[in-house]
Amino acid sequence: MNILVANLGSTSFKFRLFRFDGADGATMLAKGGYERVTDYGKAIDDCLSELKNGGHVKSAADLHGVGFKTVLGKNLTGCVPADEKVIAALDGFKEIAPAHNPPYAAGIKRFREKLPGVPLVALFETAFYQWIPEAGTRYAVPEAWSQAGVRRFGFHGASHKFIAERSAELLGRTDVANRVRGLYQTGPVAVKGPTLRVISCHLGGSSSVTGIRDGVAIGTSMGLSPQSGLPQNNRAGDLDSAAVPFVMKTLGLPLAEVERQMTKEGGLLGLSGVSNDHRDISAAAAQGNARAQLALDVFAHSARHWIGAFYLELNGCDALVFTAGIGENNAATRAAFCAGLDQLGIVLDPAKNAALRATEGEISAANSRVKIFVIPANEELVVARETVRCIQAGKN
Repeated sequence: MNILVANLGSTSFKFRLFRFDGADGATMLAKGGYERVTDYGKAIDDCLSELKNGGHVKSAADLHGVGFKTVLGKNLTGCVPADEKVIAALDGFKEIAPAHNPPYAAGIKRFREKLPGVPLVALFETAFYQWIPEAGTRYAVPEAWSQAGVRRFGFHGASHKFIAERSAELLGRTDVANRVRGLYQTGPVAVKGPTLRVISCHLGGSSSVTGIRDGVAIGTSMGLSPQSGLPQNNRAGDLDSAAVPFVMKTLGLPLAEVERQMTKEGGLLGLSGVSNDHRDISAAAAQGNARAQLALDVFAHSARHWIGAFYLELNGCDALVFTAGIGENNAATRAAFCAGLDQLGIVLDPAKNAALRATEGEISAANSRVKIFVIPANEELVVARETVRCIQAGKN
């Protein structure tokens, strides 16, 4: 079974083609992408031509499904056929995710035109959070706001789901790993044995922290939109709602400009004044740039806040996991997150931490009660796997 994963960003289109023997035995056959995309239809056409010229997909008969890492849908989540309901759900929340929802809606329509009869599957980033207790999803807003959809949704779901499964495997909990694999088909089935508690830190251009109990999310740092939670690359992250009217009145800015600055000039860029790239900020901080160092400190402070919140909610932690670009590659960031947590049983091995980069491994000290892992992100593989399961379950 050949599955194509289409990843549509605000100005980019990336793809990966997987061959499956069963739901989990995947081999990546091809990958590619295009930047500065203004016409998603053309980008998709170019992708299919590239796969055809490479001998991977000569016709629609050689492709058995296309999976999309859709972000946020109004009144819809999970892993579902990418049909008119998905397009309507994406359109319903396009104001909340303007950089992602319109491109995905356009992409689904184009693939439907180019590949009639090929199953299309949408895995929403919110899917992993659909079983969070209501107290963890509600904001203290008027009921009418809540009914309109103002709630905490959570994002990076594919990444955190992969961490839930892989960390369970590393800890010898195949029962929990199996639960995670079938989560979107069966829901959270019961598991035996002691509770498995994992805190997953997805740290990259955008970042989030998620608490996971027995493979199921119990809370996450991101909220209604991808603009919330930790400071993002150039997005503000958590911000007191009173700041918006205050800045409008004080600086004389219209709402549209305030929104633009919060999403384009905030986050690590706004703090550091250097860049929205963590590597550039780290280099500037090493050269004595005080604002760059402050950006790193605020980033760590926010992440530790959420790690602490989930440590308490989970009543402990069995594994703390770092993933995504910063989490996999930046030893100094991992050290800052773990500093002074020995009384919580979190003790980093400095030598292991310094040596590990962009590969899977354990970096906890021998006396650490909590295992500390680095697990490279593989969101596209998760989308591909769930696309296979959705198709095999007969949902298409």
